Amino acid sequence: GIGGVGSVAAEMLARCGIGRLLLYDYDKVELANMNRLFFWPEQVGMTKTYAAAQTLAEINPDVLIESYTLNITTVKGFEKFMKTLTNQVIGSTRSRQSGVDLVLSCVDNYEACMVVNQA
Repeated sequence: GIGGVGSVAAEMLARCGIGRLLLYDYDKVELANMNRLFFWPEQVGMTKTYAAAQTLAEINPDVLIESYTLNITTVKGFEKFMKTLTNQVIGSTRSRQSGVDLVLSCVDNYEACMVVNQA
């Protein structure tokens, strides 16, 4: 999720120059988010994933950002979540079982935490 913890984690990873960052959330930016998140007032109403990708690209344009607006606790959302995690990066020469090296659980509910633990 790209809430209080997820937005800070994503920003720090982007600033460190991580190669590829996958973002997941199903919520929209609200004015009430401004006090704790890295969103701007003009992003109110946008999906958090779109607004975060926009903000992170300005912080570090060299990071490949993939954003997915979905609820990972639904069957359809979980299937897409797992599929995107195992996708290889086009042009990557690294051989590994999955397409990611690390999954951070930046969610605030038990159900979503259990889903992330299955990744």
